Formats: sequence, structure tokens, C-alpha cells
Amino acid sequence: MKKVVISKEAAKKLRAKFLWVYKNEIISSANIKNGEIVEIYSKKGEFLAKGYINLKSQIVIRVLTFQKEEINFDFFLKKIKKAFLKRQFIAQTTNSFRAIFSEADFLPGLIVDNFDNIFVIQINTLGMEQFRNFIIEALIQLKPKAIYEKSDAKSRQIEGLSTNEGFIYKSAPYLVTIKENSVKFALDLKNSQKTGFYLDQRANRKIVASYVNKDFQVLDLFSNTGGFGIYAGVAGAKFIKFVDISPNALNLIEHNCKLNNIKNYEVVKANVFDFLKKEKETQIKYDLIIVDPPSFAKSKKETKGALRGFKYLLLQSIELLKENGYIALFSCSHHIGLNALKEVTIEAASDKKVSLEVIEHLFQDKDHPYILNIPNSLYLTGLFLQKV
Repeated sequence: MKKVVISKEAAKKLRAKFLWVYKNEIISSANIKNGEIVEIYSKKGEFLAKGYINLKSQIVIRVLTFQKEEINFDFFLKKIKKAFLKRQFIAQTTNSFRAIFSEADFLPGLIVDNFDNIFVIQINTLGMEQFRNFIIEALIQLKPKAIYEKSDAKSRQIEGLSTNEGFIYKSAPYLVTIKENSVKFALDLKNSQKTGFYLDQRANRKIVASYVNKDFQVLDLFSNTGGFGIYAGVAGAKFIKFVDISPNALNLIEHNCKLNNIKNYEVVKANVFDFLKKEKETQIKYDLIIVDPPSFAKSKKETKGALRGFKYLLLQSIELLKENGYIALFSCSHHIGLNALKEVTIEAASDKKVSLEVIEHLFQDKDHPYILNIPNSLYLTGLFLQKV
């Protein structure tokens, strides 16, 4: 087994169960091939962990275990079964859930979503790619209807990997219908973002919808396939306007509205930033505005620009909001957390001379675990605000 020696600071983090070793934390790593398993040691010769290495990546090593154990088929089968078992509670509210959440399930580089027993997988790192056959064989033991691979993340390019997409075990229609909290959604495995649907917002959709009444006019920005707006419609909202730039997403909104018998709605194909400028001129006011943009800050250096984007969205949304109306504001980037959202909200409220009350703090649902030792596993945060 190849050995890697890491710095004192990196060793301290691994002892605290952090799973990453960065390029500048490696002291020695002779004759090692990218993608292979290595043992990690401190400068004093203390065994710390085993993981896979890729010198092309900024995150050079991702830890798989803190034990001196074999990384074989049984290792993956045990971890995958444990991850699925951990999600059993979710079956009370939905037939779909995130089954494996990368580092948070101690399988870094692997995502598996279960959509009514059709598994959609993403293998995002070279190290995890080496165990592709083990992973697929283990998943087959859980008896899925089919397995669809959607390994098209940009991280694969960084890792020196090509895109993989398509059914890899049995097959099924690309259009899949799922249920959560009595609401139905269709998702398109082939023509959709990420694995097909944003399961992480499940709890937040229910929370936000619980404030909706029959007189509500709702604006769902960056609506994707309509999650929040559809929930608002099922809750009895008078009218919902969905805004997204993707034609595929807008087609699915139409389909999802029919699935849930929602009739009073409008879909708008537009860049949200441009739409907000024009919408102000209409004098239309809303009772609820959902602001759920894609990740504006995929790295720390993008934070400043991302916060400017959030502030603009908030300023425009406040103007479109009725008195006592609500805004649901989300960030899906670890680099812009709850405190940053609060700071930018204070700035926007001050500029518009309004008061915004925090009604709820919002986070990713429980099938996307947040491990305290792994700060990056908390990536979805939100504020549910009322204009008072």
C-alpha cells in the first residue's frame, strides 16, 4: 500500500474526522498513480486514514475510512446499505430521496438519488470511478427498477474524466413521476439539471406552502420544474407565476400543474434579472416571492459577486411584495451561508427602508445529512422573511 505523509495542520483536521487533504498539505507522495488508494500518515508516522488520491485536483486526497481496512466490494456494499437504511424514515412522506450524499455518507464523489426505485447516480471523482463496478453491483443488490447514470458534473473534467450518461442497468421511461407530501412531480432523467429533481428542498417546500392561503398571488423565480409554486398551488394559492430560462423546465411546469390540477398560473421564459426590471413596471404585487437561484458562488473567490446578485434580487423582490408579504430566499452554496444571507438581507431592507422579519430558518432536508466535522456538507440555507 502506497503511503502519503501530510502536514501537521492537515493531520489535525483528519483526527477531527474531516475528509479532505489539499495539495499544499502533502509532504511526500512518491510513485503514486492518480486514482489509487493510499494510506495517510502524520509526520511522526501515525496512521490517520485511507483514501484515494488525484494529484490533478486541488483536493488531492478524499478519505474513505479512518480504519486500516480493505477497500473492496464488501466495503462498498456495507456503506451503501447503511446509507439506504438511514433514509427509511423518509418513506412516510415520499417515494423519492437522496440515498447517498457523497462525503456526508463517507463515500466522497458518489451521489445516488432514488426516484420511485429508479436510481440515478453521479460518480464525480477519479478515485470513485475506479470502484464503478463495485458500486453498480452493490446497488443492483437493492433491486432497483433501473439505474441511470448522469455523471456530467464539471468536477469530472477537473478529475480528468469524460461525461457518462444513460441507463446502465435495465431501462425505464425518461419521464418519471414522483410523490412528496401528497404533491406529484414529473422529472425528466435525460433533459434535466443535476440528477433530475431538487430533493433537498422537500421540507422547505412544505414549510413555505404552509403560509399560503386562497388569496395569495405567488411569484416563483428560478422555478426550475416548479417545486415551490406547485406546492403553493396545491395549498390553494389564487395565482402562480413561474419564471425560468429553460424551455425543458417550463414544459415540466405545465405538466406538473396538470398532475396537481392547478389551473390559475402563468409560465414565463426569461432571465430572472431582466424579468424583474420589467415586472416592476406592471405595478403587480405579490403575497409570496420565492428566490431560489442556482449556485452563484461555486468557489470562495466568487462570493463578492454572488452577494451583489443576491442583493439585486432582494431589492427588486421587496418592491414587488405586498405589505405583510413573504420572501423565501435560498443559497445553495456552502460559500454563502445563513450569516451572509442575513447580512445582504439587512442591506437590502435598509436601502428600501422596510423591516423584514425572519419567520423561519431553512436548510436542506434530512436525506442530505449535515455532518458537523465536514462543514461543506451544509450547502443549502434559506430565510423565510415577512415584510412588516
